Amino acid sequence: MKYKNARDIFPEKLLKQIQKYVSGETIYIPAGDEKKDWGATSGYQQFIRERNADIREAFQNGKTIEALMDQYSLSYDSIKKIVYSKKEITMLKYSATVESAIAYGKEKKMDAWVHLFLNEEGRNIPFSDGLKLCDRYFFSPAEFPVRFFKRCSGPEENMKYRVDKDWWEHKISELEKAVKAGIEMPPIIVHYVDGEFELNDGNHRLQAYQDLGIEKAWTIIWITEEQELKDFMCKYGDYIKDCTVVRR
Repeated sequence: MKYKNARDIFPEKLLKQIQKYVSGETIYIPAGDEKKDWGATSGYQQFIRERNADIREAFQNGKTIEALMDQYSLSYDSIKKIVYSKKEITMLKYSATVESAIAYGKEKKMDAWVHLFLNEEGRNIPFSDGLKLCDRYFFSPAEFPVRFFKRCSGPEENMKYRVDKDWWEHKISELEKAVKAGIEMPPIIVHYVDGEFELNDGNHRLQAYQDLGIEKAWTIIWITEEQELKDFMCKYGDYIKDCTVVRR
């Protein structure tokens, strides 16, 4: 328990009255009859609410989770719970599925789904943090021909991100089994830049789709520059005519 100096709490007249009965000793003052929530008397709850609001605002303005961890001396999980609080995203239930992504897109919260996915199933926190460095355009999921996309990860020597051949083949085999079994896959995430599609998340899924002869895949497109947005709309607008777009 944290002790306080009575001189800092009580008016001078009241303090003198108390000193007639006790002086220089520690006393316990019980709470009144009115029951209050934990932390209400000390103002701690208000402090927490204001702190969490500041954290969410900083996160939305591009500050990374790691930076917020250092600033507020909180763990990664604590910061993540604050910035991705389900209370802030009402009536939406997150899951790593196309259905969930579409629901977020309709509410113009496509960016929230992307960050939730990358911080959970996607296991790509650096990518999530990088997306927050400036505002981006996020389209809700749409079906695109898989022939539009090229892998940047795999066991081949020309890949930007090389992985072990045995692990790659094992992962592809497991994904193909899941797709055949009807298990819903999350949308792949693609950056449209310099007139081309840059695959950010979904290299394994793309290969599995191609091996199985699947021609279309649910895709989330994100774009940074307005000029690239105009170019994309001119060339591929028919694919996203029923989609929503948000800039975050």
